[in-house]
Amino acid sequence: MTKIKRRVVLQNKQLIIEDDLHINMRLDIFVNQNIDDVSRSYIKKLIIDGKITVNSKTVKSGYKLKKDDIVLVNIPNDEVLDIEAEDIPLKIIYEDEYLLIVDKPKGMVVHPAPGNYNGTMVNALLYHCKGKLSSINGVIRPGIVHRIDKDTTGLLVVAKTNEAHSILSNDFKKHKIIREYRAITEGVINEESGIIDAPIGRHKKDRKKMAVRVDSKKNAVTHFEVIDRFKNNTYIKCRLETGRTHQIRVHMAYINHPLLGDELYGRKKQKYITNGQVLHARVLGFIHPIKKEHLQFYSPLPEYFQELIDYKL
Repeated sequence: MTKIKRRVVLQNKQLIIEDDLHINMRLDIFVNQNIDDVSRSYIKKLIIDGKITVNSKTVKSGYKLKKDDIVLVNIPNDEVLDIEAEDIPLKIIYEDEYLLIVDKPKGMVVHPAPGNYNGTMVNALLYHCKGKLSSINGVIRPGIVHRIDKDTTGLLVVAKTNEAHSILSNDFKKHKIIREYRAITEGVINEESGIIDAPIGRHKKDRKKMAVRVDSKKNAVTHFEVIDRFKNNTYIKCRLETGRTHQIRVHMAYINHPLLGDELYGRKKQKYITNGQVLHARVLGFIHPIKKEHLQFYSPLPEYFQELIDYKL
């Protein structure tokens, strides 16, 4: 195992608000327009960390700029990526110099977090890509454009360059990415299809959970369609419009059909051993950020998932 160091391009830049077009513009949007190769989410993090200030003062991302404001942007240099590259097998179904598509197995965490710095997909990617991954999401999540949960299987796109990452992130925000999942729910769903349009936010009492919250500004939309019905369960297809944390799990629990195996949002005691929610990212489609070709990828159902369907629950 080797440790990878990542050099982040230093950008100390002072910007003075003189153009009338920038007056009353949000700080994060303004910086995003004036600093190349950095995502808006990373800019927000820099603002929170005090690396971007206005008139030498820390402000919020939504601060509205005023005439003669002085914006100082300080992006740290020489960050050390002390996450180890590990020779962990990855199922890669597509790869070029800009991105790759990974079919993630059940039980693999996407990126390191406190207390879990080894054995993640990022550790494996660092080894496979020899550290050549986008740096937009910082040293803990290099290349990670979007995520799926540890016990969710299926397709993820990973960016190698900052340009590809920025374009893909923007396409996700504009709902241009095709994301289709397969899942098995508790109970029998009577409707043939449906749309769940309910905002999602952090659970008020349990910080490990998300919940439908009418006071949340994060809208969330999930389309579902019944594929098959069993005695006590339903096999469904889900398509995401938005990509909120635990979205499908939260939305299906919200309509009283939590996912089979989901001990966080469903039953604490499960009838079948599934090692987590029965959820699979089956289809991923998008326009290549650089080559501008339409790409669409499909992942077969994991063996355990197919066995549940064959068993007809």
